[in-house]
Amino acid sequence: MSLVVYLAALLLALSAILLFRRPRAALRNPLTASTCAAVSMSALCFICSAPVTLAAVNRLTGIPNFGAPLTYSMISAYSCSLIILLIQWRGGPSELVRRSTRMAITVFGLLIAAIIVLFTLADARTERLNDLDTYYANTPYMREMIVLYLVGHGVCIVVMSAVCLKWMREVTGPLRTGLRLILIGLLLDVAGFEIAKITAVVARWLGHDLDYLSTSVAPPVVSLGALFCSVGFTLPRLLPSAIVHWQSLNDYRRLTPLWTEVQWAATAPKPSPSWWELPYARLQWLEVSIHDALLALAPLFDDRVRRISLATALDEGNTPGQAHVIAEAAMLADAARQAAAPVGRRFEEPSTYRLHATGSVVTTELVELAQALGQSPVVAAARRGSVIASHD
Repeated sequence: MSLVVYLAALLLALSAILLFRRPRAALRNPLTASTCAAVSMSALCFICSAPVTLAAVNRLTGIPNFGAPLTYSMISAYSCSLIILLIQWRGGPSELVRRSTRMAITVFGLLIAAIIVLFTLADARTERLNDLDTYYANTPYMREMIVLYLVGHGVCIVVMSAVCLKWMREVTGPLRTGLRLILIGLLLDVAGFEIAKITAVVARWLGHDLDYLSTSVAPPVVSLGALFCSVGFTLPRLLPSAIVHWQSLNDYRRLTPLWTEVQWAATAPKPSPSWWELPYARLQWLEVSIHDALLALAPLFDDRVRRISLATALDEGNTPGQAHVIAEAAMLADAARQAAAPVGRRFEEPSTYRLHATGSVVTTELVELAQALGQSPVVAAARRGSVIASHD
């Protein structure tokens, strides 16, 4: 069982690291901080509940079953973090958010204090690493402690389910998907943890043995449920950024023909983007460098090449918009060829024409120019220098 819960803890810890990749920004954002705290608390719950961890804690403290109140306190703290996260996620007036947060901390703080007091009063000298809930189900004070932490976690699940169901009808997109994943996780939590644990404990009260529900069924199911909840909480936070990076990576690749054509003319310094911002930062640097190179080549633009290429592109059946982009790409290719020549062409009056892409703030215009450079036969002719020659 330790392997299952440690694996769940590892996956949850990775989620927390992704969310906490910028510590200063995360701490300034209550929603991000709350999400990191909830996911981290979930990971700690699994670490503390593993039999290997329980045995180590008991051995280090010298108190049999000391890992039990520690784990139950962690579960209660995790429940509190989920409630606080939902409060922050839901938003509203700042005073209401603060008051609700303080109330949640107070209630679950009292619950944790009660768990510790009840364990102190109980007689639990026999160490139980896997079946403590059922073994001590009829022991005074231990019985109350077990019921208390199960009720506290159950209340958390009911509140979260009600809020998620109500909120899900009001939102769309990644946030709604995240809420659905959270509800799936809560359902697994109810079935695999609450119902299984309570059934096993009640069976002990009635003189029956259904310990396997607590020892074998609950751990893997609740691990899966926690993973669903964590993905549901992190998805709306990470998905928009992931989409931006993926689009940036795609645009970076599509700009390769344009960069290959003009890179030698660029003078913009190359930065050192952090690993986390690599796709987006690289795209920004590439766009700046391309614009720099286009400005450097602008004095060599030949309007004749553009006009002839525009007519040729229209004759080939391209739309006016496509023909315009092809004509500009052909003029750019011709300017690059002239600039790279041993004795470049010099105009008495340099062209004042500016490419449409240099006046746009979106990447789409540069991408269209790059695609024309890499695909159009009209541009290939300009690159060979045959556009003007064929019309002289």
